[in-house]
Amino acid sequence: MQFSEPANGAVGGSVVLAPDNPPSTSIDTIQWHFGTNIILTALSDSTIIASAYRDRVSFDKNTLALELQNLRLEDSGIYRLTVVTSAGHQFSGETSLQVFEIITNVRLIGPEESLIEGESSANISSEGTGSISSVQWMKDNSPLSPSNSIIFSSDNRSVSISPVQRSDRGEYQCTYRNPVSSETAKLCLIINYGPEDVSIKGQVVVDLGVRVTLSCSANSEPSASFSWKFNGRDTDVTTDTFTIDQTDFTHSGDYECTAWNSVTKRSASQKHALLVKGPGGGGAGLTSGAIAGIVIGVLVAVAGICGLIFMLENPTKCGPKFHHNDDLNYADISHFQKAGGERVILGNMSEPSTEYAEVKHGEKSRAPPPPYGSQVSNPPPVRR
Repeated sequence: MQFSEPANGAVGGSVVLAPDNPPSTSIDTIQWHFGTNIILTALSDSTIIASAYRDRVSFDKNTLALELQNLRLEDSGIYRLTVVTSAGHQFSGETSLQVFEIITNVRLIGPEESLIEGESSANISSEGTGSISSVQWMKDNSPLSPSNSIIFSSDNRSVSISPVQRSDRGEYQCTYRNPVSSETAKLCLIINYGPEDVSIKGQVVVDLGVRVTLSCSANSEPSASFSWKFNGRDTDVTTDTFTIDQTDFTHSGDYECTAWNSVTKRSASQKHALLVKGPGGGGAGLTSGAIAGIVIGVLVAVAGICGLIFMLENPTKCGPKFHHNDDLNYADISHFQKAGGERVILGNMSEPSTEYAEVKHGEKSRAPPPPYGSQVSNPPPVRR
């Protein structure tokens, strides 16, 4: 007689042992053995069950099937069936039974600290009770395989990932199995990274008096917090959007968004230039500081020019008077006063013999001055 395959059972459960091809002739005696121990003996008119199995077995004479109930671990072993026909022929066959404890209380134990991409390592261990025949690992419902960064323990009950990458985030599943039961535990890994790829969406050139919204985003886990600067100065905006209700020329400039990750302690920034244009289409892209600088520069230049003109047009009062000519300037030296107030006459103002000294500034004289002697050859007597 033959049995198709070994039998498996769970502690506390039941199992049926039956041959695939029982004899078709009249049977006189049937016996089931477990090792050297007789479980039962069935005759044509009676069935005798051993005391150790009483209330734990049942028997079907037609199929020769033996049902074992309330299984125990010690029921594992070899079972043999022997049949003697009325003609005196004997048939026998064997099968095996393996009894397993049901798997329960499977769980995964993962890292308690926050995991940072490229810096941290993750160790995931499993535990459970029952007869464990195999352990299988999955990630996001796909088999988890070893690699340079993923290493399994020798008993396959723990896995180490070092260093973690963002691709390692997800749901990890560990399944304990035996032929009669299985149980799965799950654990989610969160890999913190970023911020990176910071970008600002919004208009670049806008009209006066319109509403403008700049939107900032970043790739980050956990989500980044945001802050804004305008032309290098901090603002009080701490959301991912910067809104200007009504634009004016002072809103032209550089807007900088900074994303911050409180777990990785990392930050990243991006700038966005905004130009507010006037009704004629021209942009007034100068800040108030730049405008003030231009005004001051113009005022200084105007003051310098005015001072130069004043100096040229108004010589000092204590110097000699000048007669202006297109090319030459001569100083009148026909008289001067003594310290006591008396006038000293050097020449006659009514005559063309008045002496002048050429004092043209900046270039050489084109004509020499009149000879000195011709102007004062006959000086008048000095009156006292």
